[in-house]
Amino acid sequence: MAAIAPRATTTPPVTRTEDNLPTLVSRLGDDVMQLFDTKMSLLKVEIKEEANAYARNGAMIAIGGVIAAIGFALLNVALAFGISVLFADTTLSQPARYALGFVSAGALYLVIGAIMISVMKSRLAKQHLVPDRTIQELRKDKQWLKNEL
Repeated sequence: MAAIAPRATTTPPVTRTEDNLPTLVSRLGDDVMQLFDTKMSLLKVEIKEEANAYARNGAMIAIGGVIAAIGFALLNVALAFGISVLFADTTLSQPARYALGFVSAGALYLVIGAIMISVMKSRLAKQHLVPDRTIQELRKDKQWLKNEL
């Protein structure tokens, strides 16, 4: 029998995880910082959207308040004309007709202003102050970190 000669085999070089551990930790740190920066950007965008919604609705409430103030002023002028008419004759005079016009216009402005204020107030009440998307993303990241570590 012939002797079997050993074959020359090449084995791939063994890479040690200890050698790559600082690199992996460095990369993990960079990835965590990038993730944190992304989450902060999302938080900024979300807060800016919420602030814009509050500003728009707040402006509409202010406009409604101005309209209601105009109505209140007109109602007060009409009330003054109306009271002055009470002391006049029983027949309607020109100031009485003015008073009725002021009362109706003032009431109209008051109703419109009150409707605007209540609608905008209910819209503001529905707004959430909590940045939901950011919290959801942070929860996902927390779960991912738990699974990875």
